[in-house]
Amino acid sequence: MTRRIHVIGIGAGDPDYVTAEAVRALNHTQVFFAMDKGGLKDDLDDLVALRRLICERFIDGSDYRFVELPDPPRAKDGDYRQAVADWHAARARVWADAIATELDDDGVGAFLAWGDPSLYDSTLRILDAVAAHVDFDYDVIPGVTAIQALTARHRIPLNDVGEPVLITTGRQLREHGLSGTAVVMLDGECSFLGCPPQTRIWWGAYLGTPDELLAAGSVGEVGEKIAEMRAEARARHGWIMDTYLLRLR
Repeated sequence: MTRRIHVIGIGAGDPDYVTAEAVRALNHTQVFFAMDKGGLKDDLDDLVALRRLICERFIDGSDYRFVELPDPPRAKDGDYRQAVADWHAARARVWADAIATELDDDGVGAFLAWGDPSLYDSTLRILDAVAAHVDFDYDVIPGVTAIQALTARHRIPLNDVGEPVLITTGRQLREHGLSGTAVVMLDGECSFLGCPPQTRIWWGAYLGTPDELLAAGSVGEVGEKIAEMRAEARARHGWIMDTYLLRLR
């Protein structure tokens, strides 16, 4: 008997993004593990609450349960990569204990990943570390990414004809600048403001949710407006998920 874990991509926020394959996996799951980050407002924008809503919508019956796990703090100072490695190791210890104690030897559990588990998500790396301590097998169900939701909302292709696309972070954008087309994720510093004013930007926050925000134009035209919208939204909700595409021509 072997425990099984589904890593299910549930899309960028709209329940309609959940695929038929994901629905089958949801209905096959007995225990859902969710990280409780703390400090978020207890409303429909709470990330755990949204996961629960997706389960309520797509699962036939109620023979499942949620186990909320405390998310270890991540160091804000010092070496970035080491801080992330330490954070992942702490998460792995929490997950290993939860899987061992909350899931039967032949049980099926799941982690629900926003967007797709392969894109700027730590679930797969952490599960690989957990596997050194707990016996289980896992599979991965892909989901609609924030990048796909962003380009769909703005009705634009991701790339120019025959041109590459870089997927990066705000920190990398600040350090290395922009050439061509880039999608930027995990940017709390509005790093696009450092790009040339003629750079085109397509921005979106809370994509696929009732609180969705969109803006597009040149950095010179809409950059400051996006920064203001982002700050206001973060203050209002207590958290923000945003993504943007830049194109320097």
